[in-house]
Amino acid sequence: MKNIAKEIRALTIECIASIGQGHIGGSLSIVDALTVLYYKHMNIDPSNPKKEGRDRLVVSKGHAGPGVYATLAHKGYFPKEELSTLNKIGTNLPSHCDMNKTPGVDMTAGSLGQGLSCACGMALGSRLAKDGAYIYCIIGDGESQEGQIWEASMFAAHEKLDNLIVMLDYNKLQLCGYTDDVMSIHDPAKKWESFGFYVQSIDGNNINAVDAAITNAKQNKGKPSMIVLNTIKGKGFSYSENAGIDNHSMPISAEILQKAKEDFGIEVKYLEKI
Repeated sequence: MKNIAKEIRALTIECIASIGQGHIGGSLSIVDALTVLYYKHMNIDPSNPKKEGRDRLVVSKGHAGPGVYATLAHKGYFPKEELSTLNKIGTNLPSHCDMNKTPGVDMTAGSLGQGLSCACGMALGSRLAKDGAYIYCIIGDGESQEGQIWEASMFAAHEKLDNLIVMLDYNKLQLCGYTDDVMSIHDPAKKWESFGFYVQSIDGNNINAVDAAITNAKQNKGKPSMIVLNTIKGKGFSYSENAGIDNHSMPISAEILQKAKEDFGIEVKYLEKI
């Protein structure tokens, strides 16, 4: 899975480079979680994206769309070549995830704070349907400044939605600065624990740690789960990691794409020449 994550990161950078700028930081920080979900834990079928009883993923921080699209393309939901259409006229890959356009996307996102509520509804619906599905939701730390996140958390705990596994991309950065400077969420693990969640705090860029945490969350009964992913924004690509607060949305030129090739040791081969 480490090699798969590397390939998905390379695809994510290519995808963004095809249009010249995009949300690279928050896309790369969740690639390890996406890899473990799609290649180890989720009950899905790329040939039948709408199959009944499938596990679902809501990426509430919808600006991480390029990372999601790269993962879906790598998994076989659509051809990798389509990644070069990111955010272009007529594309099925808009800047933020859209369930009406992209095969494999389970919920439209981008209005921060709303995705967790949708995931709660999915989890309750799955329980009523008795289909055995797990509902996963990835939220951002800047997004967690939204009140709706906490309303949804109260609901999830009250309903004992133990088929809901939430992951916080705790990379400590957001659009306009460090999360602690904009509005600190202090100790998120303690917060979600106080809201009635089964909480784990892990290295979110460690494949094995993510795998083990999801396994533990599935064994938890009677509570929704929160996995705090301590991540690095822009993880895996030295250019974006070193950019710090500037890596939320940043330009990717042909020269920077070449640096990515050197970083990953992978030939950029899927998309049109930039």
